[in-house]
Amino acid sequence: MGLETEKADVQLFMDEDAYSHHSGLDYAHPAKCADSDPDRDPNQLNEHLKLDFQDVIAEPGSTHSFDNVWICSHALFEVSKFVVYKFLTLFLAIPLAFAAGILFATLSCLHIWIIMPFVKTCLMVQPSVQTIWKSVTDVVIAPLCVSAGRILSSVSVQLSRD
Repeated sequence: MGLETEKADVQLFMDEDAYSHHSGLDYAHPAKCADSDPDRDPNQLNEHLKLDFQDVIAEPGSTHSFDNVWICSHALFEVSKFVVYKFLTLFLAIPLAFAAGILFATLSCLHIWIIMPFVKTCLMVQPSVQTIWKSVTDVVIAPLCVSAGRILSSVSVQLSRD
């Protein structure tokens, strides 16, 4: 009976959901942990920013610096890129996210409450306006164009050399 109990405890320990419910502790799912490195760009919006040292600085085969210089340059590039990005996001990410939120909220509000009702109103009135405009062109503009065409059709131009 002791062996069966140990196997059950091992199985319970291996099944994290059952273990967390059994022990009374609620362990976070590994995929939801901050250390699991979630994909923060699932739609590949910033694919063009995935640059490595070799993408930016590359020495052709005929020209090489000293190996230690190359290694130090590579390390300095990676560390400075990491540190400066973290520093800038520390101070700029929250204010820029706030500003972007305000901008997108304003644009969404304008689009929903002003632009789309205006467009829908124009589309709704368009058949009436189209009928009125066709009548105006048939009654006023078409006769003027026909008259101008008849007048100008009698004009003849002759070129002569003097």
